[in-house]
Amino acid sequence: MLLVDNAPRLNWQERMLEFDFNFYQVDENIPYWCEGRHYRFNAAQIDEIDKATELVHELCLKAVGYVIDNELWDLFQIPESAQNFVKSSWNNKEQYLYGRMDFAWNGIHPPKLLEYNADTPTSLFECSVIQWDWLKQHVDNVNLPKDSDQFNLVDELLIDRFKLIKSDKNLRSNLFHFAACTDSEEDLRTIEYLADCAIDAGFEVHIMDVEAIELSYDHTFLDDEGRTIVNMFKLYPWEFMLREEFGAYLEEANVMWLEPAWKSILSNKALLPILWKLFPDCPYILPAYFDTDEEVALMTSKVKKPIFSREGSNIEIWKNGVQLEKSDGPYGEEGFIVQEYAPLANLGCGSTVIGSWVIGKVAGGMSVRESSTLITEDTALFVPHIIHG
Repeated sequence: MLLVDNAPRLNWQERMLEFDFNFYQVDENIPYWCEGRHYRFNAAQIDEIDKATELVHELCLKAVGYVIDNELWDLFQIPESAQNFVKSSWNNKEQYLYGRMDFAWNGIHPPKLLEYNADTPTSLFECSVIQWDWLKQHVDNVNLPKDSDQFNLVDELLIDRFKLIKSDKNLRSNLFHFAACTDSEEDLRTIEYLADCAIDAGFEVHIMDVEAIELSYDHTFLDDEGRTIVNMFKLYPWEFMLREEFGAYLEEANVMWLEPAWKSILSNKALLPILWKLFPDCPYILPAYFDTDEEVALMTSKVKKPIFSREGSNIEIWKNGVQLEKSDGPYGEEGFIVQEYAPLANLGCGSTVIGSWVIGKVAGGMSVRESSTLITEDTALFVPHIIHG
């Protein structure tokens, strides 16, 4: 892959605001969107990330089945009160929507899975809409070759996925609720975008703050207008939901959740040691263990991660026995996994993580994030990409 400079578009900030992408910068001094350069991949490289994503997703689903069949709840810190709820959601084959795999990849060697953000991944809107508009404008203005393309089928695949969900004979309502902590501009824009996709699939939608959900006297959940919630996409982690006061009523409330409860396993970093145990010959999977496993003592280049960590919190990176980096945060009491260290590509502007989106079972788009640190945090720069050659 190549890192290529390009001239910023005229009045590009105003263009961002036309799409309600008002978080294109972290603050006045820290950008989030990168307008002045892009990553360039060829078709063969995209085929490789596509293949890796779909194969790893398939293996991850097998790993979820293994965890449930062997009742490995404690490794994943699934509360006893929620275990039947999670197991039922899997056995009932409850529908799911999307996720993002983060890979270490230099475009040459096989991509290496770092983690699977399968429950509440963000950066979806900017991947699908903003970087596609960036590409289209540059091609129209002849700033990029006319045959430039992008690995970006997110919009089409999401709409198709919602259509599939809508066709389910067990669907009890055409109204779909979308909830998040709406004081986060990024989270709000994410659910607004997903709601637009659901509308295109034929659903009615209602967007609300997750804190406004109420529990009724008969233990159903109500929206901010007093209506019973039947279908809901929630940009709110399962590890929080299963531990909160209303978590005791999740199964009884009979809501079709996106994502379903079994994603509390798929999105958990405890899945990484399970993947390594089951599929050690897969070229895309890194050696990984629970921090209590004896193999950890033999690892000199490793990354230590809490099983619930988000946005790069509480991570330690070691190389040849020397700690390279460590981040703070609120996680760790739940336990840690240790994964073999896979260096991130750095083409001169920062450590690069490839985010590969999977919609249903299909690889459908790619995000590239750059960070000045080895640990990728939520302020990492979003850099657009093209396919050419």
